[in-house]
Amino acid sequence: MSRELLPELEQAVNIRRNFAIISHPDAGKTTLTEKLLLYGGAIHEAGAVKSRRDQRKATSDWMAMEQQRGISITSTVLQFEYDGYQINLLDTPGHQDFSEDTYRTLAAADNAVMLIDAAKGLEPQTRKLFEVCKMRSLPIFTFINKLDRPGREPLELLDEIEQELGLKTYAMNYPIGMGDRFQGVYDRAGQQIHLFERRSHGSKTALDTTIKLGDPRLEDLLDQDLYYQLKEELEILDEIAHDFDLAQVHAGKMTPIYFGSAMTNFGVELFLKSFLQHALKPESRHSSLGDIPPTYPDFTGFVFKLQANMDPKHRDRVAFIRVCTGKFEKDMTVSHARTGKTVRLSRPQKLFAQGRESLEEAYPGDVIGLNNPGVFAIGDTIYNGQALEYEGIPCFSPEMFAYLKNPNPSKFKQFHKGITQLREEGAVQIMYSTDDFRRDPILAAVGQLQFEVVQFRMLNEYGVETQLEPLSYSVARWVEGGWEALEKVGRLFNTITVKDSWNRPVLLFRNEWNLHQVLADHPKLILNSIAPVGSGLQPLEG
Repeated sequence: MSRELLPELEQAVNIRRNFAIISHPDAGKTTLTEKLLLYGGAIHEAGAVKSRRDQRKATSDWMAMEQQRGISITSTVLQFEYDGYQINLLDTPGHQDFSEDTYRTLAAADNAVMLIDAAKGLEPQTRKLFEVCKMRSLPIFTFINKLDRPGREPLELLDEIEQELGLKTYAMNYPIGMGDRFQGVYDRAGQQIHLFERRSHGSKTALDTTIKLGDPRLEDLLDQDLYYQLKEELEILDEIAHDFDLAQVHAGKMTPIYFGSAMTNFGVELFLKSFLQHALKPESRHSSLGDIPPTYPDFTGFVFKLQANMDPKHRDRVAFIRVCTGKFEKDMTVSHARTGKTVRLSRPQKLFAQGRESLEEAYPGDVIGLNNPGVFAIGDTIYNGQALEYEGIPCFSPEMFAYLKNPNPSKFKQFHKGITQLREEGAVQIMYSTDDFRRDPILAAVGQLQFEVVQFRMLNEYGVETQLEPLSYSVARWVEGGWEALEKVGRLFNTITVKDSWNRPVLLFRNEWNLHQVLADHPKLILNSIAPVGSGLQPLEG
């Protein structure tokens, strides 16, 4: 790209916001996603989250199994415009068994929105995903949901986030009542009260009536005890709370807090406007050449997700590319860092869940879909100009393991194709026995549902019935230094050695106690719970 286009590039970066939503199951993530799309004008009526035949399916849940069960299984990308901004919403699975896909998606995000149920506060999955955000120093914006239902005290929720996550908090707005007595929120920056009207407006945009704090009409509009409680708690906030510090927000050390109800739409637009104003625009990313700013004139990007069979009629495979620098243009030719080959990027697609449309150009922060006939793997870098490579995307320690068996030898080709494609898209980690006589792949998953999805998709997309043979191991660790380091250690007890898809040794332990016992017996052995994907690694053929 010519350096004369730098002003165009700077303008494009300034108006882009890219974020992922993280939450525990049932905190309302898919509902919040739908409502953000509603306010962005991307849809005209918010879809139902739970499966009912007479309700429209949620936009982000397109896979057959998701629609049957009413849960999010695979991450999707939703792109829309709002108030002059170009927004890339990376919708991630909320189900606790699907953190692996979520981890990878967070590698492509510039910001995270942490969704919390007001009645439950912080939950295990939220804590896990927060650690991934912390590892990447992602700015975290918190939306405390379900204020129209009974919940915990707001000050108690703020304190829990500070104490358990080590994050400073700043309440951008503050609720007036909760549950049946929820009457609205106070916007601290605008010093206005937004009144909640309890009516059925979940599928349409909510009315937002505002009134200044101190307006004498408030005595009549709000229950007197709640009005006085609000003023008292705002005084406490002003005394004990941190000052708002945008630099600390961008560094992932302070989280702005918003209260609302995604189901009724209340507080969603208030959050969206504030988020877009304060969120981080696309920034520099670390590469083999150092930190590369988004205004770097040459196009670069990396693959963070692969998805097979988004269109069942065509049995396609789509690579999700995060644009990092420069300007992407349709039909451009790029270099593929891992293979050294040149690739023409024809038929690029703008993604909207399962829906796709052709696009001509894209800028840093955008996500584009490219047809992937076996060219790309997760973590691959593509670039123009000087050769570079972005850091690999981590894969995290699985907790469940099982051989996947094909009981029908005549289906060998379909079985091999299905396993290869599901491995490539990261639906599950695939490992292999080091014994030559055992050829069955080992599925390595975060939770049981991943096994079910693999079997479901093998049958529905590849026509292969499969059988599982569970392994009684629950901890996996990669050996630092590879096979050479493992040979120096000698024989290990209470563990088995397998190899991952990149031919790296992985030790499987029955439990944490066994792991600590081996480490105590072999102090020179260094084991890792996280290993990179991509960055020059060549996957095995299986």
